[in-house]
Amino acid sequence: MKSLFTFILALVSIITFGQKDFQGKAIYMSKTSIDLSNFARGGEQLSEARKKQLQARMKSQLEKTFILNFDKSSSLYKEDEKLEAPTTSGGGRGRGFGGFTSGGTKYKNTKDKVALEATEFFGKKFLVSDVMEQPQWELGGETKQIGSYLCYKATLLKDANPLDFSNFRRPGRGEEAEEKSEEEKEVKQILVTAWYTPQIPVSNGPGEYWGLPGLILEISEGTTTILCTEIVLNPSEKEAIEAPSKGKKITREKYTETVTKKMEELRQNFQNRGRGGNRGGGRN
Repeated sequence: MKSLFTFILALVSIITFGQKDFQGKAIYMSKTSIDLSNFARGGEQLSEARKKQLQARMKSQLEKTFILNFDKSSSLYKEDEKLEAPTTSGGGRGRGFGGFTSGGTKYKNTKDKVALEATEFFGKKFLVSDVMEQPQWELGGETKQIGSYLCYKATLLKDANPLDFSNFRRPGRGEEAEEKSEEEKEVKQILVTAWYTPQIPVSNGPGEYWGLPGLILEISEGTTTILCTEIVLNPSEKEAIEAPSKGKKITREKYTETVTKKMEELRQNFQNRGRGGNRGGGRN
């Protein structure tokens, strides 16, 4: 009986993924944890009430829903920007910390090795291109069930994203803080754990991830976990999977350099205003 079920499942898969106009849609929930003790000043401990307040304010940035529309070789991945009440700081879903960046659309074509992200920074639109090199996944034999799909484990070591604010730590004060800041600027490697299912034989997944013999249903990277909660194969309403074309064309390396430079300018301006305020306060 089990052999018959396996045969039927394989037959259905062959028919489904053999269709010329095959397309799928996957819903992912992304959740990022953050150490709130890093927001304390001068070694102070945050009260539980203050921690809850910070968690509530950052929830829209730390818990998000994404949609991956995919076919046999290409995909579009973007945040599900449903209407939501704005926060007290004026930000909403789709905005990065402080409202500096907007949620972008990631396009991947694993056949032609094309990866593009349409995003916005300080009101300016960019079209960021990535180099698509085959990820060096280490395949494992461990399995687990995600929904109705049997998934296999794979791991990957990668350089930490220098623009991932969730990995930033707030330094203390004085010389020790300056030393820490220098150390924290170093590029670090992080372990990525993926769970993919050969039952959906497309080499794709959420965000930048791809290169496995099946759709990636779960990714754990640093403090962030992305989990697939729903899959629809051959949906009745299909979305056109086309590469974005609007925005200033720029490489990932150059974009990171541009954002880092702007954030450093903001940091310097903030510090200068703070020093001016302190001098003014001392004269009164």
